[in-house]
Amino acid sequence: MRYAVLSDIHGNLEALRAVLADCAGQVDGVLCLGDLVGYGADPAACVELVAERAELLVAGNHEYGVTGQLALEWFNPLARAAAEWTAGTLADDQRSWLAGLPLTARLGEATLVHASPRHPDAWEYVLTAAEGFAAFTAFDTALAFVGHSHLPGYWSVGAGRSARRVGAVDLALDRAHRYIVNVGSVGQPRDRDPRASYAIWDRAAGRVAIRRVPYDLAEARRKIVAAGLPRFLADRLQRGA
Repeated sequence: MRYAVLSDIHGNLEALRAVLADCAGQVDGVLCLGDLVGYGADPAACVELVAERAELLVAGNHEYGVTGQLALEWFNPLARAAAEWTAGTLADDQRSWLAGLPLTARLGEATLVHASPRHPDAWEYVLTAAEGFAAFTAFDTALAFVGHSHLPGYWSVGAGRSARRVGAVDLALDRAHRYIVNVGSVGQPRDRDPRASYAIWDRAAGRVAIRRVPYDLAEARRKIVAAGLPRFLADRLQRGA
């Protein structure tokens, strides 16, 4: 089985469609690590498309924010403004569906979680080498997929060695090692590369690779501005930051 692993779509329908087109015919299923909504102008359409396509998914902090499970004071002012707008845009049944998503899920040898496996509901970022290595004690699978930081990369431990890599991922999974892989962001990359980021996990071959996909960035930016959302949310897409 081969899976596309998506995270941090953030209401960016153009990026989501481009990723789904890119993985069409290459994968048997889609997994999602949360933050379908927030920042972008098409939260409802993204929710509907992911609900239709994803085999397994977990909640992100933006799902918790727009459904009242996380105080909006937790967000910075731009994220709060987007969350308030998003909450008013989604239909009641969409908010109910988002509110019912679990914080973690498991598929075979992989754990799925939006933020840190250590405290999924604390929304901790896993950024540094130390933060990643500390998180291995919180799950017992060989592999964990995470998002939240919008920065692709991985951590590995085992056989007396540990490694941390930021950026491009093309891993042949070693049975003597365990891994945490951040798949990056579909809808709002922050690694100075504006292309959508997602991973393909080939279970049979034991491989995980990040793919980058161009999309209609100008249209995504236009929609954000037209919706009356903060212009910064449109401009940062172009910078990939």
